[in-house]
Amino acid sequence: MEAAKTKAQKLIDENAVMVFSKSYCPYCQNTKRILDSYGAKYKAYELNQEPDGSDIQNALLDLTGQRTVPNIFINKKHIGGNSDLEQRQKTDLKKLLEEAGAI
Repeated sequence: MEAAKTKAQKLIDENAVMVFSKSYCPYCQNTKRILDSYGAKYKAYELNQEPDGSDIQNALLDLTGQRTVPNIFINKKHIGGNSDLEQRQKTDLKKLLEEAGAI
């Protein structure tokens, strides 16, 4: 579990926008569409396609209290899931992405 936590934190720290996702998840696909619409640079880690995906998902639960995907971080801050990102679109998403250097 510690290795998964360390890996998850490293991914969060090294990417302006980090999305922990599952390739078949419609909410994850929508999150990526939203980010693409801003031209944002982001890293998506597809938990269902990685051998350590379930360990990373458990580590994220410890780190954020959220087990569901997408699990989104912008500028090392936990944003939440797709509905949280949609809410941010109405307020400060563009500003957050600019501050993170993602756009």
